Amino acid sequence: MVVLSTTATLAADGDTGAPPTLRDGYSLTQVGSTTGTATNFVITVTTPQVTGNHHIKIILPSGYYDDPARRYPVLYWLHGANSDPVEQNYSALSKSNSMITVIPDGGARSWYVNWLKQNTVLGAQNWETFHIQQVIPFIDANLRTIVTKQTRAIAGLSMGGFGAFHYAQNHPELFGQTASLSGDVDLSVRFMVLRLAVVASLVAYKPAVDSDAVFGSPYPVLNADRRWNEIDPSQHVDRFAGTGVSIHVGNGRGNPTEPEFWLEGASKNVAKNMEARGLPYHFVDYGDGSNWGTGCDGGHNNMACREASLEDLVHRLDKAFAA
Repeated sequence: MVVLSTTATLAADGDTGAPPTLRDGYSLTQVGSTTGTATNFVITVTTPQVTGNHHIKIILPSGYYDDPARRYPVLYWLHGANSDPVEQNYSALSKSNSMITVIPDGGARSWYVNWLKQNTVLGAQNWETFHIQQVIPFIDANLRTIVTKQTRAIAGLSMGGFGAFHYAQNHPELFGQTASLSGDVDLSVRFMVLRLAVVASLVAYKPAVDSDAVFGSPYPVLNADRRWNEIDPSQHVDRFAGTGVSIHVGNGRGNPTEPEFWLEGASKNVAKNMEARGLPYHFVDYGDGSNWGTGCDGGHNNMACREASLEDLVHRLDKAFAA
């Protein structure tokens, strides 16, 4: 369990047209220059937990500087594989005037966990520690956040959808809302294709690392895949009790070579398991996308599908936070 301070140290209250100055802390050290505007900017940090430099994108409500006494809920948005916070330019993430959005670096293939093997060519890969024990308290210390579970959400796309569900299940004291958009949320043996997709990301993105580096062997032989089962969101939906859950997914137009085809099945399994336990959830299966945003075709990499899902999610979060 992580205990966060309920007293934020405010870094900046006046809108000077430039990004605010944030103070280092929680073993995060800022390097280089902050880029962007006063309400949409990117900082770069280093941490002993994960080798290298890491971007954190922060989107503040347009009226953030108008009332220095007002505090805000926070949405943590986790990007997908082989991406970066600076690439997360979805218009829906900038439309809320009632919450702060934070997009931390998730690496090309972090899978949002502390890796089993820390001796790969990539060095330290403690991503969960970085996000949970460093980024969140750093944000609370520097910005006017409301530091409660009920006013903190975690959501993500694809790999980030898995990360959002994993963090919500592993740290139920931190998040009141969670959402998966086209997420890899069933890593059980019945969805071996998604397990192998994780393995493929470890060897496909350069430099390649051991295929067992993150979760160990994916094969159910002599319990070798026990870590996969421990972190599989579909097998632990009971941990969502007390957390608002949203799921958005398409069907890849029924094409098994399209990732969304498999992610639809994974999402349905999570919904089915939640229903069996009497847990509430919000589920949107937009199928081929014909009724879900102009230009959405139900595919995994379709930007129109993502924007439409984020529009729905941000609207729902605004209402949940207001309540």
